[in-house]
Amino acid sequence: MNKKIVHTNRKAFHDYTIYEKYVAGIVLTGTEIKSVRKNAVNLKDSYARIEKGEVFLYGCHISPYEQGNRYNHKPDRIRKLLLNRKEILKLEIKIKKEGYTIIPTEMFFMNGLAKLEIGLAKGKKLYDKRESIAKKSQNRDIQRQMKR
Repeated sequence: MNKKIVHTNRKAFHDYTIYEKYVAGIVLTGTEIKSVRKNAVNLKDSYARIEKGEVFLYGCHISPYEQGNRYNHKPDRIRKLLLNRKEILKLEIKIKKEGYTIIPTEMFFMNGLAKLEIGLAKGKKLYDKRESIAKKSQNRDIQRQMKR
């Protein structure tokens, strides 16, 4: 599998604890795919929602294509995600019962097709964020000491 990462949502890993990950296709127009190929994507405040048995991506900003003229897309439009029916039902059950949210973690190209990695996540509390920052700094210190 040939995988080229376009954008990683680092804020998602800071604000959420991600439990499961799924790979979904994403429905894009012609100018959108050209902008994605130029890495003009921002997943920072985006999330996904299940409506009528389909998954939609909200808040994903794909910049307008420079040579797109009047056929250009709206940067913040709602985009459909492509998942299997079983995966959608599994996600829907976990969201309703356990209070998870669907957060996009990474956009990439796999064999020429745009894909989105979504994670089933729960929001971190402030003390959890502090704890994860402390762990990262401890790991960094250990790595520095090991180099010496």
